[in-house]
Amino acid sequence: MEDEHGQTNNKLKRMKSGVHAAIGKGTILKWILYGGMVGILSGCASALFLYSLDTVTKARTGSPWLLFLLPVGGVIISYLYMKLGKNAGKGNNLLIEQIQAGDEPIPLRMAPLVLLGTLTTHLFGGSAGREGTAVQMGGSLAEWIGKWLRVGALDRRILLMCGISGGFGSVFGTPLAGTLFGLEVITIGVIRYEALIPCFTSSFVGDLVTKAWGINHIHYSMSGIPQLTVMVLIKVIIASILFGLCSRIFSGLIHWLKEAFTRIMPNMMLKSVVGGVIIILLVSVLGTRDYMGLSLPLLVQAFQEPVSTFAFLWKMVFTWITLGAGYLGGEVTPLFVIGAALGSALSGLLLLSAPFLAGLGLIGVFSGATNTPIACFILGIELFGSEGLIYMFIACVISYLVSGHTGIYTSQQVGISKYRRQLMPEGTTLASLRLSNKRR
Repeated sequence: MEDEHGQTNNKLKRMKSGVHAAIGKGTILKWILYGGMVGILSGCASALFLYSLDTVTKARTGSPWLLFLLPVGGVIISYLYMKLGKNAGKGNNLLIEQIQAGDEPIPLRMAPLVLLGTLTTHLFGGSAGREGTAVQMGGSLAEWIGKWLRVGALDRRILLMCGISGGFGSVFGTPLAGTLFGLEVITIGVIRYEALIPCFTSSFVGDLVTKAWGINHIHYSMSGIPQLTVMVLIKVIIASILFGLCSRIFSGLIHWLKEAFTRIMPNMMLKSVVGGVIIILLVSVLGTRDYMGLSLPLLVQAFQEPVSTFAFLWKMVFTWITLGAGYLGGEVTPLFVIGAALGSALSGLLLLSAPFLAGLGLIGVFSGATNTPIACFILGIELFGSEGLIYMFIACVISYLVSGHTGIYTSQQVGISKYRRQLMPEGTTLASLRLSNKRR
């Protein structure tokens, strides 16, 4: 117990020293300026991305034959990353590693590469999201600003956190959730308050800039919110446990599939071809295209009526194969769809409103998979309003705990263990935990 308290006190001291250093090296005005610069670039990048994503989605919908070119698209993506990507292939994990303490450069080429790769994935029907693209573009642009300003190591880390917040807040139209996501995603159990002002500025400005370009975001109505009773509370807790288990399964299997694909097919282009062929076969066998791309129609349906019992599972399968085979795009929007579909499907079993459980599922599964419960709680308020405040908090926290020390970002460090009996050495990452569990 003393060791645990000692580790916690040391971490708190380092956090405080980081805050004092940040204050000592610049004024609030400086960080508003820096955050605003990152926000402007992130907002413009997200606007371009969202407009382009809408364009390629309409093209795919209008030309169903494009699905059969998915393996070709995979080869193009893999070839570009083999020739030009270098360390950009690490994606979001590269940003997280550099914020923690890294000195590895983040190439500006990450922004156009991930943009082109994600659009290619969506044009030909891969199941992926958009958060990863926006965050990586924001991070690489923030790195470029830092080089231009010749900032020091500490300021660089804060700028990169601004890039994450600016990208997330602008691509989803949720500036407060974007702020907290950038502060919370780096280390499990720790919120990096030294970057609060710049991250908020970046996310807020990024959202304004994206909207100024004429981009509108889809919002959903979490109707049918029940009165708080013991029975309703029990049902919400049961649903939240299932959301956490879903997060855990999603994270574990997506990493396993990536490793399995790479082990069996070390050649990136071959891996993409095989993954693309599997997606084509699945679409042919199931006779539906609901699980391709973002699957926004399925998400909309989940907030209107109970969806098919296994819709969430099929979306997981399509996303596992797409990302496991090396196609680009984020996991967050698929997680939104998976969570909302699972919640909607549970409505008949738990005798609660489908839109209500869909909303809880959306933020709950996301919370467990990213280990960012506070950001997800704020996300719920921004998307659905504050009427279901207590339920949303319960869903985020329980899912976060049930998901354990797993997550979609393997470079996340465990700052404070979720369980008091499971102490973690300083610097433990989700990747190192996976490796140690394999050796047992």
